[in-house]
Amino acid sequence: MYESEALTKGIRVHVTSQYSAEHSQPLQNRWLFLYTVAISNESTDTVQLISRHWTITNAENQVEEVRGPGVIGKQPVLAPGESFEYTSGCPLTTPFGTMKGTYQMVTADGDNFDVEIAPFALTEPYTVH
Repeated sequence: MYESEALTKGIRVHVTSQYSAEHSQPLQNRWLFLYTVAISNESTDTVQLISRHWTITNAENQVEEVRGPGVIGKQPVLAPGESFEYTSGCPLTTPFGTMKGTYQMVTADGDNFDVEIAPFALTEPYTVH
């Protein structure tokens, strides 16, 4: 399991990732990785996650960017001290890669800001890189 963590303006993003052997088909060049994100509001403002931007890089340095509203169909509102956690997946055509990104947040006062999602590894166990 791999982890990353970043703190931006009081919003902590902690990610863990792992290989999903049961959903992968290496002979067809398809590896699936699961990642769990915990977003914690350590600030004094209520914030809402509006959208996401991911940069996914595979072992051949091919980069894919993913943008969209919210996460897993939700745009959670987090009051000070609240957290939100979700799990999603990322398919790759190589046995390892990386992900990083940002969440676009807005405060109750209408201030927009980006929250960093620190880079984390997507790696099939026992793969030499």
